[in-house]
Amino acid sequence: MARHMRTGDVEARRPLLLTGDHLEPDELDSDEGEIIFDRSTSNPKHEAGRNAQRRLTYEEAVEESGFGLFHWLLLVACGWANASDAVEILCVSFLLPTARCDLLLSSSDMGLLTASIFLGMMVGGYMWGYLADHRGRRRVLVVSLTINGVFGGLASMAPWFWLFLLLRFISGIGVGGSIPVIFSYFSEFMPRLRRGAMISALATFWMAGNILAAGLAWLVIPRTWAHFSLGTLDFQSWRLFVVLCSIPSLTSAIIFRLLLPESPKFLMEVGQEKEAIQVFKLMFKLNMHGKGKAFPEFGLCTSSKPKGEQEETGTWGSCSERLASILKKGLVPIKQMFNGSLKSRSITLLIIFYCISFSYYGLWMWFPELFKRVEASGSPCANVSLPSQLLNQSCYPVKTAVYMEGFVIAASNLPGNIFTILMMDSTGGKALLSFSLVVSSLSVFLIYVVQTKAQSLILSCVFSGVSVIAWNALDVLGAELYPTKLRSSALGFFTGVGRVAAITGNIVFGKLVDTNCAVPVLLVSALLLTGGLVALLLPQTRQTELT
Repeated sequence: MARHMRTGDVEARRPLLLTGDHLEPDELDSDEGEIIFDRSTSNPKHEAGRNAQRRLTYEEAVEESGFGLFHWLLLVACGWANASDAVEILCVSFLLPTARCDLLLSSSDMGLLTASIFLGMMVGGYMWGYLADHRGRRRVLVVSLTINGVFGGLASMAPWFWLFLLLRFISGIGVGGSIPVIFSYFSEFMPRLRRGAMISALATFWMAGNILAAGLAWLVIPRTWAHFSLGTLDFQSWRLFVVLCSIPSLTSAIIFRLLLPESPKFLMEVGQEKEAIQVFKLMFKLNMHGKGKAFPEFGLCTSSKPKGEQEETGTWGSCSERLASILKKGLVPIKQMFNGSLKSRSITLLIIFYCISFSYYGLWMWFPELFKRVEASGSPCANVSLPSQLLNQSCYPVKTAVYMEGFVIAASNLPGNIFTILMMDSTGGKALLSFSLVVSSLSVFLIYVVQTKAQSLILSCVFSGVSVIAWNALDVLGAELYPTKLRSSALGFFTGVGRVAAITGNIVFGKLVDTNCAVPVLLVSALLLTGGLVALLLPQTRQTELT
């Protein structure tokens, strides 16, 4: 745990701020007793002596490093990783209308297939989050993104349903690591006053991944030229689509491995002061490129425990004892989350994550299949005898309308993302979360009521545009409600809860969509409303400092 200094101690030891070749007073703060000098006239000898005493907190060091090119490049890199996770998750929903024939899938099988990646994410979410808090954000991201991409691509070659299911499950373990950790990693480079807007901007890349997956499906799956044989494997166009969907994760892993540094906040927490300062230097160099400014020398208020002493690493005992010790340590963050001042917010977030994950993924993953049914009846629940007829029909030639509608729904995320970026820092995540969940609930209820294809499409676009605000708000709140030592573990835990909900939602849809479609649709509406009301119990975190 990081060593924290009392405010009075920090102010008492805070040195004079230096900014030049001679020491001339520029400003005197009478409340704090702090003299600030103009760097343009400082004495280098005095500067060296005083800077040797200057120790900054994490937030102060981030502010000293400026804001600019580094943060925009980081946004693109982390955004691409976030988009790659969206592509890997959502690609299954787009291949269902055609893959169900090649893999001989019933509606229940399709529910299991869409649930498989969420089961993997549930397994991987907390495990990767715990490792990120103890071994580093960047290392975990490289490994999890690689697992995601490799096994996602291998799934394209699976000739049997059970093998395809297994490979999607393993791919999900990788996705479960990258989603929560990427937001912890990204937030720890951001200055406090810009953090909300930048995390919201990062969250918009989920929309980019959604659009990319829908666009690839529209361009590739209906094409007959993408069909060929590999031995006994009939390589249909949807298999090529699966291969293409694995590329973003693999390229993201390469970018993190070769180009990006470790989180400076994590480095400070584990006592690696020199490494953290090097990261701040890199940030300063890119942000101040062309401005002719020199890096201001300073020390950092790091953890009292240096590298290698953050955890006890026993060398004695049997394998089972070591495993028991690891599992015991792994449960410590959960106990901390549900104790003291964090208890009420953790319970509230648990309910919200379950409600939104069951609803969003339960409905979203079935949109392409539901719209295929809308093509014939005007409403996804208008004729429950239709699905059995569809299963006996050929999936080819592929109807492009299903993928075009999926692309339109994915693109309708854009207004919600823009709204979030503009309003997050001024309104706060709590209000946006509650508002978006309530409106999403209403739109889903109306999807069940309407009877025409056009009305279903419009309301689905409303649901898409509004529900994304809730996800963006959760990303910001999750980063701000927990301290650094728990942040990735907490996000990993809640991601795991969300995956349980997503699995349940997809299985419920698979079991009931053919017999009683109204039950899962109305259940989604009720859960979204519940989540919106419970969100009002969360504390306000607008522009708060990371601890």
